Order: sequence, then structure tokens, then C-alpha cells
Amino acid sequence: MTRALDLAESALRAAEGDEAEVLVHAERSGVARYAGSIVHQPTLVDDALIRLRIVRDGKVGWASTNRADGLDELARRAAEAADQARPDPDFPGLAPPAEYEDVSGHDPETAELGPDDQARLAGEAIAAAGDFGLYGYFTSAVTQIAIASSTGLAGEQELTDAAVLSLAATDGASGWAEHTSWRVSDLDPAAVTEEATNKASRTRGAKELEPGIYAAVLEPYAIAELLRWLSYDSLGAQGFIEERSYFCDRIGDKLFDEKISLADNGLDPVNFPKSFDFEGTPRRRVELIEDGVASGVVWDRMTAARAGDGHESTGHAPPEDWRYYGPLPTAFDLAPGDAASLDDLAERIGDGIYVTRLHYLGIIDSRGAVLTGMTRDGTFRIRDGKVAEPLVNLRFTVPMGDVLGEVPGLTRDRMLVNLNELYGERYPFGALVPALATTKFQITGAGSGPGL
Repeated sequence: MTRALDLAESALRAAEGDEAEVLVHAERSGVARYAGSIVHQPTLVDDALIRLRIVRDGKVGWASTNRADGLDELARRAAEAADQARPDPDFPGLAPPAEYEDVSGHDPETAELGPDDQARLAGEAIAAAGDFGLYGYFTSAVTQIAIASSTGLAGEQELTDAAVLSLAATDGASGWAEHTSWRVSDLDPAAVTEEATNKASRTRGAKELEPGIYAAVLEPYAIAELLRWLSYDSLGAQGFIEERSYFCDRIGDKLFDEKISLADNGLDPVNFPKSFDFEGTPRRRVELIEDGVASGVVWDRMTAARAGDGHESTGHAPPEDWRYYGPLPTAFDLAPGDAASLDDLAERIGDGIYVTRLHYLGIIDSRGAVLTGMTRDGTFRIRDGKVAEPLVNLRFTVPMGDVLGEVPGLTRDRMLVNLNELYGERYPFGALVPALATTKFQITGAGSGPGL
């Protein structure tokens, strides 16, 4: 794997303009997928995306390539794009040189995993499936991100990540589990499958549930998805300055239960730590919600320039295929509570539902933070403080102000939930979250039963 910073500096030397910046996003990864407990569709990627930005007379042009032998052509296309562009009054200029914190996030053992290792670890997951068919994957990768600029900025970081996803399923039964880390030694593929099969074995004979508002216990998988979808419009600066955010005109207001404190902490070694963003700005911890009070959103240089009023980048410029959304949190950190276990949360709500994970999410009302979707692969009724009979997959529509508005408790233990869906360039990120109990989770209908 060619050192990404060397490639970035070579591309920078080829550029011609008042200013220039090169970003290299390189990946070497492998995915061993399995379906019906058979490994199939092994996927190997060894690639590098090179993006060049050129500034000429206040006009910005950019071009990208994955051909390391095409840097002169890349420079020509970027210069041509700059010549044809209009001056952007909001362009803040290229980032200046910066000092970066040393962070962990790279594990040599994980970086060295090859296709045989990935297949072996997938096999360990499959071997624990018993009578269930197993669907999912084992994946690992090493990712390099490097940036070099005519301003004198230069930085590089090398990241590793690994994940095991197990969906145990048969007719009328299904259960889900997924574990992730930047160290493969933290993962036990067989244990992940056992979590999925134990859940699946309890889903047989699922019943329907009348629509209504129920108290609910939400596993970390479900909480992570809700936070991810809340973030698209409400926790990033682009949605905020375009007045799509739930936080618009509400910064400093108490919007949630005082037990809710949410940050984005990209330097946390328990998550997937990163020292800088895709503009070369150092990452900062950002308080999003403090004791139920809306505190802020994440920024990049462009949105900070558009907003003015002293705003600065928090180090959240996104990768290329996220730019539609603008800067987004990539290291959710939801503070834990005092509940000893999921059973403890069930006792606190007494009567309601238990949700393992969520699927098919969408945003109905961004300003109102109203989300919709369906529960999947482990939905149960809670009666008398105990997880009872299984339920079919349930359709829901929930205002996040309700879900997080009255929270009987959160667990002391937290889980790192994978949010990297393996589409586009590899960029590991996740949510470090506890399980959570809420008094309001609106069920709008029933869907299909668990299983195939």
C-alpha cells in the first residue's frame, strides 16, 4: 500500500494555481460475506482516491482520480474547472498548517489480516449458528487519509477497523448482532453469532401489536440508528444554517430529559479516533446535548464561513460521498446511566415493548426531528417488568423530542455500534451508546414477522 502522504505530495507538485490542496483517501479492505451459512462473494479492495483542489483568482476547481499515474491529467482537469468556475464569496481559503493530537486507532494485527484470515473468522461465526442459517459478514480494513496543501499543511493518519455481523434466521425466527472495533482482538465472531441465535430462538410465534404510544427499551443498535438519522439534518451545521435542524432557535433550550448528554468525540480511543478531518482541521470534541439542553452542532470550514458570527470549524469536514449532508458527527458519545442491565430497564418501564434494532429509517419532518422506520430481528412485549412474548416487526413514527424527552434510565455499560455501511470509500465510524428506556415510542402498524 503506497504511503498516502507521498502520493498527496506528488499530486501537489503537479498542480498549478494560486493555492492547491490534495486529499488522498486510500483503502485496503476485505469482506467475507455469508448467506445460508455459506461464505460467498468475497470482496477485496485496494484503491486510493486522489482529490485535487486548485484556487485561481478566487475561483475554486477540483478533480479526482484513482490513478496514481495520472497526476498531470488530474492537475489539468482541476485547473480547467477553476478557470470555468465563478468566485465563491463563502470560500474560506485552504486550511492553514495545524498541530494534530496523537491518537490510537491503528492496530498492526488488524492491518495485516488477509482474505484467508477474513474467511477463517467468518467461518468461526458460521460454526456457532447451530440450526439457524447465518447471514452477514466479517470485514476488516486499513484506511489511510492524507492531506497536503500549498499553505504548508501536511497530515496523515492510518486507521484500522473490523466488524462481525450475524443475522441468524429461519422461517418465523430471526435475531441480530454486530460487534466492531479497530482491534480485531476485541472481536469474538462465535460470541456475536451466539448473541444473534439466542435472540432468534425467542422470536418464534410472534404476535401483532395494536398501534399506539408505548414505553420502550431500545438496545444500543436501535439508539445508534436514531442518533445517526437525527444527525443528518439536526446535528450538523449545514442543516442548522439552512434552518432544517431541530436545534434551530433552540440552542440553550432544554429539549430532552436531563439524563441525556450527547457529544461527538472523535479523539476517543474507545471509538474510531481520528486526528483531523477532510480539510486537515484538527478534530475537536463537540457537546451536542448537555443534561438535556441543546448545546451545539458540528462545523466545517465552509459552513463556518457561511454562518460568520465567529463560528469555526470543529474538524468535521466530511468525506466526498457525504458532502450532500455537510459536516456530520462521526463519533457519537451518549453518556451512560445507572441501570445495571437491559432487564433493569424493562423493570423500570413495567409495560411496553423491547426493540433490538431499527431498519428502513427515514426523516418525515426534519425541523420537528420526526423519524419513521421499522423494528427488526428481535421485538418483544414487556409485561410486568419482564421481556415476554415476541412481536412481529413494527412500524414506527417517532418525534425524537418524545423518545429522549422522558427517559427512565440508561445502562451503565455502553457498546460501540458500527455505522459504516461499507458503501463508498471506507471511513470507519460508530456510536458509543448505552441501552435506553423511553416512555414514548409511537407504533403505527405491524409489518412482517421475523425470519426469512
